[in-house]
Amino acid sequence: MALKDAQALAVAKDLDLVMIAPQATPPVCKIMDYGKYMFEQQKREKEARKHQKVIVIKEVKLSPQIEEHDIAYKLKNAKKFLKEGDKVKVSVKFRGREMSYTQIGAAVLAKFAESLEDDGVIEKRAGMEGRSMVMIIGPKPEDKKVVKKVENKAEVKAEVKEAVKEEVKEQ
Repeated sequence: MALKDAQALAVAKDLDLVMIAPQATPPVCKIMDYGKYMFEQQKREKEARKHQKVIVIKEVKLSPQIEEHDIAYKLKNAKKFLKEGDKVKVSVKFRGREMSYTQIGAAVLAKFAESLEDDGVIEKRAGMEGRSMVMIIGPKPEDKKVVKKVENKAEVKAEVKEAVKEEVKEQ
């Protein structure tokens, strides 16, 4: 169909002529209500964003000379973040002469990771990024399965209770 014929047809139907594939030979066009099309497109994108899981990375900052109590406090926070389903970025910042003793920071991160072994999985091993040594720990994937199992147990218990009530009524 010629361009002028398509435009005349679109005007007659009170719709828009929209070029779908301009790089094709010949270009592909469609007669549609462009405003309605854009509204539906935005609606689909909004719906897709609703169902997305946003990954949040929480940061825990340590130093090479950190004390036991401070590590315990930071561990408690990191465990809380992992249980909420967030990733944890553990960083050790080196200042001045500490840069020549990065093995101390690596030992601190190793001890921290070992303590979080039950709650999370190391996604990125400790590595230097500028003056910091960084490690990323994510929540264990089994945690989601455990929640489903617990829900199923609750459903099973409810079904068992209903079955027992029905048996009692029959007797």
